Amino acid sequence: MSTNKVQIFDTTLRDGEQVPGCKLNTDQKLVIAKRLDLLGVDVIEAGFPISSPGDFNSVVEISKLVKNAIVCGLTRANKKDIEAAAESLQYAVRPRIHTGIGTSESHIKYKFNSTPEKIIERAKDAVKYAKTFVEDVEFYAEDAGRTDNEFLARICEVAIKSGATVLNIPDTTGYCLPEEYGAKIKYLKENVKGIDNVILSCHCHNDLGLATANSIAGVQNGARQIECTINGIGERAGNTALEEVVMILKQHPYLNLDTNINTQLLHSTSQLVQHHMGISVQPNKAVVGENAFAHSSGIHQDGVIKNRGTYEIMNPEDVGVNESSIVLTARSGRAALAYRAKKLGYELTKIQLDIVYPEFLNYADIKKEVENEDIHKIIEASKVFINRIVA
Repeated sequence: MSTNKVQIFDTTLRDGEQVPGCKLNTDQKLVIAKRLDLLGVDVIEAGFPISSPGDFNSVVEISKLVKNAIVCGLTRANKKDIEAAAESLQYAVRPRIHTGIGTSESHIKYKFNSTPEKIIERAKDAVKYAKTFVEDVEFYAEDAGRTDNEFLARICEVAIKSGATVLNIPDTTGYCLPEEYGAKIKYLKENVKGIDNVILSCHCHNDLGLATANSIAGVQNGARQIECTINGIGERAGNTALEEVVMILKQHPYLNLDTNINTQLLHSTSQLVQHHMGISVQPNKAVVGENAFAHSSGIHQDGVIKNRGTYEIMNPEDVGVNESSIVLTARSGRAALAYRAKKLGYELTKIQLDIVYPEFLNYADIKKEVENEDIHKIIEASKVFINRIVA
């Protein structure tokens, strides 16, 4: 793999679907999986096969459908889970088993009532067993964000020796600061034997709003896979948002990191996932939110009309949005009104604009947003003679 290629591991159909109320049936999962494959993701985590018959069947059908991406099934560190995953992935062109165990002191003591040595042994056995079914085995160290780095390095080294091809370093609780998470990845790169023979993966949660920042810090320090979801959907406050990390890497070429994602499909893919999962993203959501390329402030509107780059660091077309939106409100200035009027066929002179603008403000004070049909009424109410430039 190219050292500047960052693989995109999409877990919308597994971690994303764990959100209450977002349960998808197999047909819906197939629609989304097909789109993810078209989008260009490198890995699709299709589900947790042993969790239910429905999830098992979904992984089977997704394995049959997907032709380009690796199809991955999640397991815990036990034989039954791994056997179920292997069976569900039997039709996949490129199967991967994703197995692992909690590694933080909290998980070892309270979740497993175990010891560090026993956890290492379970990790070794799980990876070795998964390796008997597939060549591509990803090991996750759950709650790695709160795991002591020295112990994390030990268990990662054991996983590599046991056959792991990918090491997932999750900030499961979203606790890490970016510099802490980046330093953790750097520590592993420098202290784990065989680390250059595997892919380090970031799996960050958004409990403190740092999932995207942590993932970027991870790849800046040597990770080459980001685990993420469309719209950042996922447990609690969600996961790293695929559209965010992809566009960060695209917009910062000096990082010398790239993905295979067809970014022009990001907006429509976001809409597709919203439709099937029944959860809309907030209007101010980065990259794919309704307001991501909308401008209502007069100062901003004037700048964008003159040159889009004054207030937009991304071309909306790059993410599949046709154009920026100039939203007319009471905060809009004359430039925005003239811009919208011209689109509707009115070429306003400066004098005419000065006459029309006060009437526009009267409308804008009453309505949250002035629509196209209002523009016609405003110009009529202003009683100025205006030549239409469009019949």
